[in-house]
Amino acid sequence: MNKTLKTHDSFLRPGMTLTGKWHQKRYVIIRKLGNGAIGSVYLCDANGKKAALKISDISTSITMEVNVLKSLGKVQGKSLGPSLLDVDDWVTPVGQTFSFYVMEYIHGQTLPEFMKQNGKEWIGVFMLQLLEDLGNLHQSGWVFGDLKVDNLLVTGSPTRLRWIDVGGTTQIGRAIKEYTEFYDRGYWGLGTRKAEPSYDLFALVMVFVGVFYPKQFPKGSNPQATLFKKMNEVKALKPYEACFKKALTGKYQTSIEMKQELSSIIYDLQKKPQTTTKRKQDNPPLALESIGFLLIALGYYVSSLLIP
Repeated sequence: MNKTLKTHDSFLRPGMTLTGKWHQKRYVIIRKLGNGAIGSVYLCDANGKKAALKISDISTSITMEVNVLKSLGKVQGKSLGPSLLDVDDWVTPVGQTFSFYVMEYIHGQTLPEFMKQNGKEWIGVFMLQLLEDLGNLHQSGWVFGDLKVDNLLVTGSPTRLRWIDVGGTTQIGRAIKEYTEFYDRGYWGLGTRKAEPSYDLFALVMVFVGVFYPKQFPKGSNPQATLFKKMNEVKALKPYEACFKKALTGKYQTSIEMKQELSSIIYDLQKKPQTTTKRKQDNPPLALESIGFLLIALGYYVSSLLIP
């Protein structure tokens, strides 16, 4: 290999303009957003609008991610991932060629930040949202694969979780191509890395466990016992304990199964304030919190029942 070859990061700097080889569209680099397994993502200005540009040294991987984004954009008329805006190559001043694509820039809060500000009553709401989206994804023949806190953002109007990186998305039946240990059931010894719906459901639970353990924790000598113990120590997750354990041990075959059981749990939680607040008024903060949960979850619970 020619030792003079450089990575794309060696050329891209804030303020510089990247022009596509084939479409001649111009993108002004604003700043780097992060690194993925196959490339880097930059915030850029695309004709006056902000967008996210992902560039890689591996053109085949870019092509694969582009195909995933195109597929997600067609799932029941919904855009599960960021909208795809452009695909092209870029030739550097020294003649190297890199492949890139440009997608919608999703601006929002991280899940831990949002829940810290708005409360744990959003756990049920966000789980229903994710299960709905995952169900649509699975029905189209894909598994998300690398589902984790870092790949989610909370956006407003209306408030919902959005996926911001689909690099780990894998066709059902194949081996998961990209994963993060803490969210990976193989790491915990609780299943294989085969791309199937139950793989995503395990990771979904770990997303909400991870919110309360930002520094994460080692698996120990008995990974399942460690995981269950840590989960049981979080009061906010207690209502979902039975549901979570079934997902962690692969008892659900589809997102629909988990969504139905979760909906029943949320429905039961909604009825609690009506009985407990009449009988007991010595804990007003808890009562107010339950009422808040009722107002938020009721609307989403009803709408979730309308979606198969």
